[in-house]
Formats: sequence, C-alpha cells, structure tokens
Amino acid sequence: MSVDPQPPAAGPQVGADEWVARQADRREYLPSWLGAGQRALERVGWWPRLAIVALAGAALPALGLGGFQVQVGIDTMEVALLAVGLNIVVGWAGILDLGYVAFLGFGGYAFALLTSGYLGVKEIGLHLPAILSVPLVMIGAAILGLLVGWPSRRLLGDYLAIVTLFFGEAFVEFTTNVAPGVMGGANGIAGLGPIQSFGVSLTSNDSYYYLLVVVLVGAMAVLRLLENSRTGRAWRAVREDPLAAAAMTIPVNRVKLMAFAFGAMVAALTGVIFAAQQISVFPGDFDTPFLILIYAALILGGSGSIAGAATGAVVVMVIYDGLLRNATYSGYLFYLLIALTLVAKLRPWRKLGAVVAATVAFGLVLHAVVGAISASAVAGAPASTGWIGAVLRDWVIVPSNPTAAGNWGYVLLICLLIALVQVKGRWRTVLLVPAIYLGSFVWETRLAANPAITREIMLGAILIVMMNARPQGLLGTKRVEVVT
Repeated sequence: MSVDPQPPAAGPQVGADEWVARQADRREYLPSWLGAGQRALERVGWWPRLAIVALAGAALPALGLGGFQVQVGIDTMEVALLAVGLNIVVGWAGILDLGYVAFLGFGGYAFALLTSGYLGVKEIGLHLPAILSVPLVMIGAAILGLLVGWPSRRLLGDYLAIVTLFFGEAFVEFTTNVAPGVMGGANGIAGLGPIQSFGVSLTSNDSYYYLLVVVLVGAMAVLRLLENSRTGRAWRAVREDPLAAAAMTIPVNRVKLMAFAFGAMVAALTGVIFAAQQISVFPGDFDTPFLILIYAALILGGSGSIAGAATGAVVVMVIYDGLLRNATYSGYLFYLLIALTLVAKLRPWRKLGAVVAATVAFGLVLHAVVGAISASAVAGAPASTGWIGAVLRDWVIVPSNPTAAGNWGYVLLICLLIALVQVKGRWRTVLLVPAIYLGSFVWETRLAANPAITREIMLGAILIVMMNARPQGLLGTKRVEVVT
C-alpha cells in the first residue's frame, strides 16, 4: 500500500524567516512572454547564465565585425564594468556617490604615470610593468576611496551627494589646472605603452576587447560571491535602514567605507584598461557626462543587481554609441518609441486609431496650407533618410532654414508637453495630436541634425519612460514595504 507524501507545512518553519522564505512569491516579473522568459532564465541558474553570456561575448569578434563595432564593444564593456562597480556603492550600500568617475580617472592617470616614464612633462625613467602597476593602482584607489568616504560616512541623501560631487569636480580641476606640470594639464598624457605581462603585449582593439570580457566576467563572479557573504548582507541592511542595522550591531560606518573602497578599486581597474587602450588620458574623459552614462546603465538595468548593471550598460551603449550616431537608425528609434508609447498607453483601440488618423490628417492639411502660403516654408527636406524621410516629405513642415524654426519649435514643444501632463481626460487626447506633430517637426528640423545633443535627450527620454513603467529597472527586484 502506497502512502501519499505529506503536504508541506503551512506557516513559518522553525529556524526560517517567513518574509525571506516567501521572497520568490513577491517577485514582480515582466508581462506576457517576457515574464515567461525571465522565469525560464532564473531556472537556468546564475552561474550557468554568466558562463553563457561570457561565451557569447567572447564570440562576437569572430563574427567579422568592423573596427567601429569592436570599439563600441570595448566602450560597452568598460561602462558595464563601471556600472557593476557603482552597484556596490549605490545598489548595495545605498550611497549616492556622484564622484565615482573620479576613481576611473585616478586609475587612468596613475597607470599613465607609473608606466609612461614621465611625470607630466619631466622624464623620470619609471617604467613599471603592468603586473606591478595594476595592483598598485588598485590599492591606491582603495586608499583614496577610504579618504573620500571618511568625511562623508555620516552623511545621507543630498548632503552625501554634494560632497561626492565636489570630489569629482575637484579631480577634473586638479588634473587640468592645479597640477598641469604633473598631469599634463588640458593636453593630458599621451603616448602610453600597451599592457604587457608574461611576454604578451596587447596592441589591438580585439585583444583589449577580450581582456575586458575576462575582467568583467571575473569581477561579476567575485562580486556574486561577495553579494552572498556577510559583507554583502551588511551592505544591503545599511541601505534599507542604517539605524536598524546599527541596532543589530552592524558597524555602519565601516561598512560604508568598505563600499567606497571596493567600488573605487573596480573603477580604477577600468581606468587602467581605458588609458592603455586609448594610449592617452585627458581630464575631459572623466567629467560629469560620463558619470551620467554610468548611472543611466545602472538605473536602466536595475540598481542592486549585478546582471542588471551589465545588461543596462549593453542596452545604453548600443543605443548611445550605436544607434544614435546614425541619422537613419536614430530616426527609426525615435518614431518607434512614439509608436510603442501610443500602443501601450492609449485604450481603447478606437481611441488609438482616432489619434493616429487625426495626427496624419493634421500634418497633411497643415503642410498643404503652409505650402500654399509660402513655398520657402516647406522647401527643406526632413533630416531622416530612407523610407522615413520619403513618408514625411509631404507631412512634416521643414523650411529652407530649419535651424531657427527648430529652436522655436523645441521651446514650444516643452511648453506643450508640460500642458499635456497637467490636463486630463478629453483635453489630453486633443493636445496629443499637435504634440506628436510638433515632436516630429523638432526632430526633423533640429535634433536629427545634431547627434551630440540628440543622444543626451533621447537617452534621458528613454530613462524617463523606463523609470515610470518599471522603476526597479530591467532586472532589478521591486522593493516591498512591510506594513504592520
């Protein structure tokens, strides 16, 4: 006679925390087939997923990619490594470090001074090999992280952000103006030698790409072990509630200093590879725009997640360095974002159809009326190329001198978007039609012709949409508050 197995006991078990045990039940997954894919990936396991991604990353150069694509891959790996390091400070310890990019600069400049044989413009004959200089740079970065963290260990929120931001700006000022004889000033330090160890010299972009793959995978593996250690749990406890962590005998200040030191070491290691691959370092390489790019990768992927930080870097850099540098691809992305937003937000479907039809009719009528009044007002061509430009030629107004009109249109678009957020109901639907058209007008007359500006605006728009749709990021875990 067979005996049926006993059902699992309900309620909390002896020696187990019920809130922790039921964490999987509180996970928020992506909708539809995306959520099913996310669950399937979780069943594979973290370490097998890391191995698969490492093999896929190492196989990319074998696909016959050009020099530009390999450089984008190098930039992506560097931002991914920086985002993984920033995740220690921001994602785990909850420290808003706005001077993080200065540790990247420290690594680059320290490597340059130790290996180039020059102290600024003065030759000193110091040519340390990479096997010695890299550990020295990382130890120096850890000490610098402790020095930065020491005066700010008791600060929280805005005060901490201001102190660390001052450190980042002070580093750029120091390398540019305070010590130009040592750091080379605005001209930086050029002519650096490659990374050499054990008779191997890295002289090509492919070799640096493979090095970054190895370093990134190794850093993610080490940090995964650290995440599940007592130190990792202490970091997360401090992030959630410093007072409660201190009450549980966690040394809060010491834990924060450790986060600063570990994050600084990862950033400095990235700076070494960055300087060696670029064969130069300049103060402008480590300014605030690059810091924003690193934060964008971490936020988009999911703060607190190692895999999320790396995934966010891949998404951000493919969009930022790949798609948005090309006028055709950036146009595809711009109009795709508008279409996806309309499909996701407008319900019922007849409302979506009415808005699309009204937008098309509005553009055709406006183009015909303006063209009848002044031929020069529609004499220009859309900045988008390919089939998008052909479709928009008789729909969007592009004057013969589009720059001035685009500037005024940009100001009007900002005002219209503010009004669109304030109003509700039918008026929002009505204002949506001219807002879409004005957005296309500004894109074709101003933004598409200035990739440097457009990349920043588009990246910001993507982040705004993402943070509203999924605040925890692509792979981040939603934080749940306990109400008693």
